[in-house]
Amino acid sequence: MATSGKARAHTNIALIKYWGKANEEEIIPMNNSLSVALDRFYTETKVTFSETYDKDVLILNGEEVSDKESVKIRRFMDIVREKGQTSDYALIESENFVPTAAGLASSASAYAALAAACDEALHLQLSPKDLSRLARRGSGSASRSIFGGFVEWEKGTDDQTSYSHPVETDNWEDDLAMIFVVINDQSKSVSSRAGMSLTRQTSRFYQYWLDHVDEDIAEVKRAIGEKDFKHLGEVIEANGLRMHATNLGAEPPFTYLVPESYQAMQVVHECREQGHLCYFTMDAGPNVKILVEKENVDAVVDALHQHFDKEKIITSDITRSGVEIIE
Repeated sequence: MATSGKARAHTNIALIKYWGKANEEEIIPMNNSLSVALDRFYTETKVTFSETYDKDVLILNGEEVSDKESVKIRRFMDIVREKGQTSDYALIESENFVPTAAGLASSASAYAALAAACDEALHLQLSPKDLSRLARRGSGSASRSIFGGFVEWEKGTDDQTSYSHPVETDNWEDDLAMIFVVINDQSKSVSSRAGMSLTRQTSRFYQYWLDHVDEDIAEVKRAIGEKDFKHLGEVIEANGLRMHATNLGAEPPFTYLVPESYQAMQVVHECREQGHLCYFTMDAGPNVKILVEKENVDAVVDALHQHFDKEKIITSDITRSGVEIIE
């Protein structure tokens, strides 16, 4: 007998970064992180379990993914099967409305949607906390995509204590937006997983990073509570730059940033000088994300268009919607 479930999850962008794992297999991070969920980028996934299938099959955007590329998904599905006490394989049909591997955190929405769809299909009835823990086993940032708005991922010390939860905001995120400068929409030469592993093991700057993350988290939560956009922006901008600095201290050194990344950062500085408050952040990739109050979106976009093609600039509202089941 076949059972199925379908879910939608939005991607998130880390404002305070997760960089480095304490436990590679269970994806337990070295530090807490804090993100915001995006309305425009999301994944919809349908999962069908059946005793007639002889392996897990992933259909991504209408095309079957090769066995070699499906290894990570199948490892996650083994965790799901153990939790659901079933031996059935699954057909996974996923539509990704996020540029895959382009630094826009596509894996976050993908595994959050997959976890929720599996929960529905197997009638696991997981709590949001437990769903966050399950999604984390596929991709660390997916732990945060279970929820909307501002979300903190508690690093914890093991599988039970590492999960995400919403940060109370009094709906302040409705006044905010994020602008993306998509400099490169191709797969990265150094994956996030490889980059953070090399940095944690070899970077002489890494301990400095760890020593300041808790302080950054506390300051961002205070700024959110006080709706202090300027302080929020200053902290997240510094945190993002500090993360990228750790990569330059790795052996061998590496960077995800390219000249166009620095050009976008310069535009942000110029916008601030003109009174349009906005602040940048970058994940493990060259693309620049700009947090801005909605009233300043048009001015910042116009400034970016002087340096970047219009199709490279994408704007998204912040969403308070967490993962949801689709009938």
